[in-house]
Amino acid sequence: MSVEACAELVERGDPDRFLSAMTAHPDDRGGLMVLYAFNLEVVRAPWVTAEAMIAEMRLQWWVDAIEEIYSGGAVRRHEVVTPLGALIADKGLDRAAFDALIEARRWDIYKEHHKDQAAFDRYISDTSAGLMWLAAQALGASDTYKTAVMDFGYGAGIAALFRAIPALENAQKYPLVDGTPKGVSNLANCALTRMEAVKGLPNPVKAALRAAWMAKRTLKTAAQSPELVALGGLEVSEFHKKISLLAKSMLNKI
Repeated sequence: MSVEACAELVERGDPDRFLSAMTAHPDDRGGLMVLYAFNLEVVRAPWVTAEAMIAEMRLQWWVDAIEEIYSGGAVRRHEVVTPLGALIADKGLDRAAFDALIEARRWDIYKEHHKDQAAFDRYISDTSAGLMWLAAQALGASDTYKTAVMDFGYGAGIAALFRAIPALENAQKYPLVDGTPKGVSNLANCALTRMEAVKGLPNPVKAALRAAWMAKRTLKTAAQSPELVALGGLEVSEFHKKISLLAKSMLNKI
């Protein structure tokens, strides 16, 4: 039950976030690994079973774990929950972001569409943007930066969703409210605009946003060639991704 165990989970299950976390100051990497391990466990919950009730129970397990951490009572021993409790106590992380992230993932259990654009936007904000805000908090971001970080995280979430569309549609999940080429292009441009709002972040916090280091490229491609989203044509080589991350890390950019 350690930070090292969380890092191993992330390295196996979310290698891009693992690489981005490694660009943080060594003292800060552990907190990011714990948060990303938590996210990985929650993301997986709806997908490990075809039984909706079992998936609901898995998410409820995390709801209960977060309640234990914040209530100040006994906390269950678990390889992610234990270090997460320590991180929350140390950094004073926003409980509402945890609760919203878990609740949003209930949508992944079922095959219903988002009822409208507002519901879709809320899902992206509660999942991708919420996680990015928690990561930024763990690196010392004050509430002054919350809106900008959440906007950046929204763009990151749209980019990640675009890359996942072929797999999601294969699983009969259709997350986009408007999946037409024009709708995809408009969404990509909106996400890019929101990502531009980040200005003046303290240098240590940039590592939290660097988890989305390929997002702008993805969104620009989707805006220009929206047909590539359904075709799975947004991926780039691992070599290019790593070179890009290295450059951003050395220049302390996001």
